[in-house]
Amino acid sequence: MKQRLQQQGEGDRDKKYHLMVDGLVKLKNRIYASYSNELKKLILREFHAKPYLGLLGYQNTLIAIKNFYRWLNLKKDVVEFVVRCLDGKQVKTECNHPTSLLQPILIPEWKWEVISMDFIIGLSRTSKQHDSILVVVNMLSKVTHFIALKSTNSASDVAQIFIGWIVRLHGVAKKIISDKDVKFTSKFWKTMFSCLGIELDFSTTYHP
Repeated sequence: MKQRLQQQGEGDRDKKYHLMVDGLVKLKNRIYASYSNELKKLILREFHAKPYLGLLGYQNTLIAIKNFYRWLNLKKDVVEFVVRCLDGKQVKTECNHPTSLLQPILIPEWKWEVISMDFIIGLSRTSKQHDSILVVVNMLSKVTHFIALKSTNSASDVAQIFIGWIVRLHGVAKKIISDKDVKFTSKFWKTMFSCLGIELDFSTTYHP
């Protein structure tokens, strides 16, 4: 143990180590943890993610650890751990998309009066070459239609399918909520539903 401490603690030659009864090694009242990589990782995780304080930065993490522990290349290990911390990257301001106030959808007065539409794409092709699904949701009862489509279907094709499946069964809606898929924003799509008296509501990027 003494030989190992001498090899690992070359940067701390003038400091005194103490072997405690429980097997721990102390350096100036701080636990010397250089002999265990697993212990170092555990210490870094515990001090970087403080309960009720969130994720500490490099400086605060280093200060907190140095109050209780010591090992060779401590600063380097703290820097590498903080830089590689995925949780820390995700909560940084520059990683978060800008948002605005939520725009709630008013509760419809009748079934199929307000509906939402979206596509599920990139699926395996069926025997009929369908590889996408058009999802139409009744915003009042949440009853949903799943309609098989081809990714090559144009806006006019989707409109015909929509009329055959939704309008035929439930009548003409007052409002359709969708994202800005090219099929939903095409001139044909907008003109057709304008003629039917249907309002089109599009979601905006990062603004629900």
